[in-house]
Amino acid sequence: MSKLRALAALSLVFALTIAVRSAHATDDPPTAAAAAAVQDDDDGALQLAEPDYRLINLPTTLRLPLFKGSFDLTHRFAGNLREGRFTDQLSTLFGIDRGATVGFEYRLAVAKHLELAAYRTSLGQTIQTYGKYDVIHQHDSTPFSASPVVSIEGTNNLQEQFAPAIGVSLSRTLGDVLAVYAVPTWVHNSAAATGVDRDTSYLGVGGRLRIRPTVYLAAEVSPRLSGYAPGKPQYGFALEKRAGGHMFQLNFTNGAGSTPAQIARGGQPDNLGLGFNLSRKFY
Repeated sequence: MSKLRALAALSLVFALTIAVRSAHATDDPPTAAAAAAVQDDDDGALQLAEPDYRLINLPTTLRLPLFKGSFDLTHRFAGNLREGRFTDQLSTLFGIDRGATVGFEYRLAVAKHLELAAYRTSLGQTIQTYGKYDVIHQHDSTPFSASPVVSIEGTNNLQEQFAPAIGVSLSRTLGDVLAVYAVPTWVHNSAAATGVDRDTSYLGVGGRLRIRPTVYLAAEVSPRLSGYAPGKPQYGFALEKRAGGHMFQLNFTNGAGSTPAQIARGGQPDNLGLGFNLSRKFY
């Protein structure tokens, strides 16, 4: 039943977003300025303030060119940097020796501004499949970007504890230097592991600041607004380096969760773990 609800929600959100775009369409011939704007609106062009499809865990509004792909690797080491002395941390190489939660993702633009993605993380052997539609893109006359996201995930390789989710990534870029995000998200069956039918809504907020031509600082936090909310709000901060089509991020988070349901369940109190994200664009 959860799968059916998720598929119905996916169809509804995509239909609504397509209707919104159609409502703004016009049959009038484009002006020269509009034609120039369309020509400059290249999905494959490097966006200096928004170079990746993830912040740390939250989705961004970066568009993927038609029929192109992107690969993501997420890694969260199990050590806690808040425990023990410096020599204790050094002896385990700051938690690297304590194992890790590893995730792999591939996304593909199956239509203009429509991405489908599959992500698997070793945390609960969770598989997440989701779609993102980049319905609004920031321009001179449009002060923000908006990308609805519809997702379903399940543990044991998408066989148990199904958790559909609906959200939208909202962003505002300031020149080529700063991008800020708000990602309101609703997750159904967020307490699946407890056997209780509960939902969670949370608001992910964060930003990415370019401090050097190819170096960035990033941070995010996802406080819960209602529903099931154990632990502490999940947060993270990071240092990033861009090299061509690659993006390497060294991050510090209070939890290993990286899917909507895992973010909804929050981070661990008094925990700070080392991790990294590595992405590669295929265009």
